[in-house]
Amino acid sequence: MITGVHTVLFTPDPERVREFLSDVLGFRSVDAGGGWLIFALPPSEIAAHPADEPGAPELYLMCDDVATTVAELQARDVQIAGPIRDEGWGRVTSISLPGGGEIGLYEPRHARP
Repeated sequence: MITGVHTVLFTPDPERVREFLSDVLGFRSVDAGGGWLIFALPPSEIAAHPADEPGAPELYLMCDDVATTVAELQARDVQIAGPIRDEGWGRVTSISLPGGGEIGLYEPRHARP
């Protein structure tokens, strides 16, 4: 029935974000036509969290060691948006995207499907 997940990052500077996804994060892509790149992602998962009000979905890239990944990203001049926080279920921070916005980065400590 469901064969995958398509994630969209809305940005005023799509070219710089595409370069970031390709050149910095190393995600491979295909041209869907006219230079419109669609990037492959690693395996994914989805969770439902409690909230008082419905909210927008959030995107988190996962890694095995968030401190090491942050150091590797900073060596590539990637701006990290905040300190690494220990949330119990994982260690979390955010990556600043070129042109504005952020995506989460976290080292999960929970069981993975």
